[in-house]
Amino acid sequence: MSHGQRNWLGPGGLATESHPHAQTATVGVWIDAGSRAETDQTSGTAHFLEHMAFKGTNKRSQHSLELEVENLGAHLNAYTSREQTVYYAKSFRKDVGQTVDIISDILQSSKLEKSAIERERDVIIREQQEVDKQMEEVVFDHLHAVAFRGQPLGRTILGPKQNILSINRDDLSNYIKTNYTADRMVLVGTGGVDHAELVKLAEQHFSTLPVSSNPIPLGRLAHSKTTFTGSEVRIRDDTLPTAHIAVAVEGVGWSSPDYYPMLVMQSIMGNWDRSLGSATLLSSRLSHIISSNNLANSFMSFSTSYADTGLWGVYLVTENLVNVDDLMHFTLREWTRMAIAPTDTEVERAKSQLKASLLLTLDGTTAIAEDVGRQLVTTGRRMTPQQIEFAVDAVSTEDIQRVAKKYIWDKDFALAAVGPIDGLLDYNRLRADTSSLIY
Repeated sequence: MSHGQRNWLGPGGLATESHPHAQTATVGVWIDAGSRAETDQTSGTAHFLEHMAFKGTNKRSQHSLELEVENLGAHLNAYTSREQTVYYAKSFRKDVGQTVDIISDILQSSKLEKSAIERERDVIIREQQEVDKQMEEVVFDHLHAVAFRGQPLGRTILGPKQNILSINRDDLSNYIKTNYTADRMVLVGTGGVDHAELVKLAEQHFSTLPVSSNPIPLGRLAHSKTTFTGSEVRIRDDTLPTAHIAVAVEGVGWSSPDYYPMLVMQSIMGNWDRSLGSATLLSSRLSHIISSNNLANSFMSFSTSYADTGLWGVYLVTENLVNVDDLMHFTLREWTRMAIAPTDTEVERAKSQLKASLLLTLDGTTAIAEDVGRQLVTTGRRMTPQQIEFAVDAVSTEDIQRVAKKYIWDKDFALAAVGPIDGLLDYNRLRADTSSLIY
């Protein structure tokens, strides 16, 4: 396997990871702009634009675009997150030139016809209705809203319904002009790609991209700094069968030196789901406490990073409504234990599990392209799997204690709870558990 060089083209970038014998390739453009680049008035534009990408360009109608992709046997996809927009295609090696042409056409020449915009509103409204049925999505949106109150990171990616109904062609084209600039983009090719060939294709298709009037290096903050607020939102709904609770302290940004220690600490907390029936094989103490006392149906720890901040916490789902107080107490007690007495054994085990989850996901050209693209737009550089393994191995028990004291111990947290949550204690009672010495 040969790791292709990373080669900057102008202020943006190009990176390849070539596998000489691969018959398929993934090429895509990672853009350092997502819903965070919007205002209250334009919230939802980035996601709306992603929908419009496949509705036809100046030289390809929607039908001919779909037919061309189908005839290639390729997969064309796009997604929007809070900080990134991604357009990528998986194709046969011989068709890389054509897929780059298609992606550059979509990015630079989408027609944005008024009739297509009107049709797409209903599609996005239906998507919003589907998202509103997914409790995890709902709770995490609420968590962002209270943690980053009144700030871009606190808004949803789809935007409010009134915006979906009012976004117009000018909003979409202004977003493109402002954010789809060469200095905010990285072209990535993995698998059956030739580095020199991709450089030529990039020069051919992307050389006319505009550059921001004030280019900021990738991995640097292009937005105003975000402030984390310790606060909560509770939406009581006794018709739901389970309570859904997410609680998080402020985590770390992508480039923080504490990024890997925080991931290891998340791995120590672990995940657990009663339906998977692995109760006797649990490695994390929190899993053991929750499963043996039947305190929850499932929980998932998370360490989410953004350019300048993050959310580190846990998402819990429980039908044991009379013991919600115990569930929260034991969860927060495990958090504070990290600042006092993490054990060498659990740190080493968590490191092994984290390495497996980080490295085993790099399977296939699309997963590798995702890893390369995300790293380049978030930090401006790419760590190889070996470097990631080394960074995780370097985390010590003392590091876990240090980051727990810095980010968790006696710190305000954000909390979002939905469902039959009458048994959830008030914020200050819960807050007291973040500095409890009893463990």
